[in-house]
Amino acid sequence: MTITPEKTRGTATTAQLPQVTEPRNPGFELDLGWVRNLRANTSAIERRAATLPGRRSIKKDHQAAWLARAITCIDLTTLSGDDTARRVERLCAKARHPVRTEILHALGLDGLTTGAVCVYHEMVPTAVNALKGSGIPVAAVSTGFPAGLSPFHLRLQEIHESVAAGAEEIDIVISRRHVLEGNWQALYDEMCQMREACGHAHVKAILATGELGTLRNVARASVICMLAGADFIKTSTGKESVNATLPVTLVMLRAIREFHERTGFRVGYKPAGGISKAKDALLYLALIKEELGDRWLRPDLFRFGASSLLGDIERQLEHHLTGAYSAGYRHAMS
Repeated sequence: MTITPEKTRGTATTAQLPQVTEPRNPGFELDLGWVRNLRANTSAIERRAATLPGRRSIKKDHQAAWLARAITCIDLTTLSGDDTARRVERLCAKARHPVRTEILHALGLDGLTTGAVCVYHEMVPTAVNALKGSGIPVAAVSTGFPAGLSPFHLRLQEIHESVAAGAEEIDIVISRRHVLEGNWQALYDEMCQMREACGHAHVKAILATGELGTLRNVARASVICMLAGADFIKTSTGKESVNATLPVTLVMLRAIREFHERTGFRVGYKPAGGISKAKDALLYLALIKEELGDRWLRPDLFRFGASSLLGDIERQLEHHLTGAYSAGYRHAMS
């Protein structure tokens, strides 16, 4: 079934983020027939994901170019209980200048920045002030992150306060119980209210895929959140025991592709948690290129939720130029 514009819940306004040119997903009526008919062949998905490292090998100048693209798609993140204003300021300075100036100049990539900086609500004003004039948006994790089990009215209030503080992106967490119980209407209604609370800010729906039980549940939760108006679907909070994986990514990318085919709207994807090596970033980029195409390899439709990943990418870029690996402490995050 093709969903026509008459069935949309909202208006397809253009997003306000500096790197965005796509109309926002306005949200659509809940189609339970679509959701219930979704399937996931786990063994086939795992085989497909397992073949990717052996089929994709990117070397030399091409590797450097892909790693530079990965930097532009990083949500540089600090979500620790011991976060301080000074740590966030240092992280924002790293987002403005993610790689040493002489390396970027040698590569012809002066002015490269990360896609965003992601922090807890308490640190949003600090990050907004530190990034002023850079064009780099601030993302705030919200709605009782990471468990999402605080009272619902407080979760909505948290969104409102983060947006008022200057966050241009809100990473919300869904109630996993709705997925595990098959209560798709409740998940849809919850997501719709969160999307409305975000207003002009982009909303990334965190599925916490490691806690959803099956890949079919991942597919269904992905479609529900997109129907409810999510601008991005995101794998994990980074706090679960299992975070982003290639099989989960494949399921979510195919849900995004089907959503685009049915509605005409593009939704972004964000893997988060456990992606710390440049070689892993290349695998995710290659899978997105194969499944969704080049258009999704831009920061308005793809992000890595990461912190240590940037340090390894910088180290690989220095090796590309000099032929020698530097010590990890030369590429501190903050």
